[in-house]
Amino acid sequence: MTSYRQPGTVITDHTFLVPLDHGKPDGDQIEVYAREVVATERADAGLPWLLFLQGGPGFGANRPVGRELWLDRALNDYRVLLLDQRGTGRSSPVTRQTLAGIESAKAQAAYLANFRADSIVLDAELIRRELTGDEPWSVLGQSFGGFCTVTYLSFAPHGLREAFITGGLPGLRTTADDTYRLTYPKVARRNAAYYRQYPADVDLVRRIATYLIEHEVVLPDGTPLTVREFQAIGGLLGQSTGSHQMHYLLENAFTPDGELSDAFRYDLLPRVSFAIAPLYALLHEPCYSQGPATRWSAQRIRAEFDAFDAFDAVAALAGDAPVLFTGEMIYPWMVDDDPTLRPLREAADLLAERDDWPPLYDPTRLAANEVPAAAAIYYDDMYVPRELSVPTAEAINGLLPWITNEYEHDGLRVSNGRVLDRLISMVRGCI
Repeated sequence: MTSYRQPGTVITDHTFLVPLDHGKPDGDQIEVYAREVVATERADAGLPWLLFLQGGPGFGANRPVGRELWLDRALNDYRVLLLDQRGTGRSSPVTRQTLAGIESAKAQAAYLANFRADSIVLDAELIRRELTGDEPWSVLGQSFGGFCTVTYLSFAPHGLREAFITGGLPGLRTTADDTYRLTYPKVARRNAAYYRQYPADVDLVRRIATYLIEHEVVLPDGTPLTVREFQAIGGLLGQSTGSHQMHYLLENAFTPDGELSDAFRYDLLPRVSFAIAPLYALLHEPCYSQGPATRWSAQRIRAEFDAFDAFDAVAALAGDAPVLFTGEMIYPWMVDDDPTLRPLREAADLLAERDDWPPLYDPTRLAANEVPAAAAIYYDDMYVPRELSVPTAEAINGLLPWITNEYEHDGLRVSNGRVLDRLISMVRGCI
């Protein structure tokens, strides 16, 4: 273990060996990395642990600088463990490069199937026992990390002292299709709100879309910049400052001669590339599934809305309608277009067709839950619909919901600890 100091904190690196497949504990092993953070003045105190489960899937935990953001509140009471969930960050990576050594697409798909919430929870349980001597710990799950927390409450509640969830209560029996039928209209409403705030951007976005239809444009990594690629940056609109970020991203799209600027293309690249988080694209839909195949759900359900020209850019440009951005949706053409995903297209298709996914939640056990728990449900959440979260909150015995429109999906990150403080107070009976 290596330890070092930042302003107000002591950070220690941990690496753990865990089975690739927990059903085969003597089989292949992978590494899981976690970063321990503790307040400097309490580094030697016997503090309880708080495990942080990051949103995603496919992203490593946040890289802190001192006591920033929600950590400032957490470090008052806890020794925090920022887990790079398997396959992400400094854990054994999952990329086209690491998967290249697996001979067939079928074997690649079988490998990737081990990176859902159920495996992440079993990793956490092995780590907990190593760090705490089998004492239960607290968990904070943001977005997909909240999904993992509900899986934790379902299958290993003995490992939990208390649970906090922010923007991450999934439907217990809902499919990816159910989710997208709710989120596409929410994305359309976010587009409308964005254009109300920045009405001049209606014409600007139409101009960019027209240019992309009439010209062959590529991003710096060779990814084609098509209209559909451009529309896919709409995930921004679900964040607290998303409309403003979108406006600033687009304002310098063109050079004085009317070409798309290099600066714009470079700014777009991290918005559309999956180089940092290939698992986000490959497992996004499978992370909803319990049994049935997803069959590229976002693509299929979008067709229901495109039938009314809702997200059809060509139809919008043929009239005077604004061009709408899409949201947190993964489409098969994204795998084709992205150089970091293209070699994995066949494996991605196999994952989309798999129809025997194991359960991620146990409604019966959740109904008998005894772990103190609280959840922030964001009323206008563009990614995790409250229409799914509220019934789940009601189905988990003892879970205390806080339904609010004060924050967006990123409330944990932008609230300077206020969201976490409220959830802690709720669990402790202070509210």
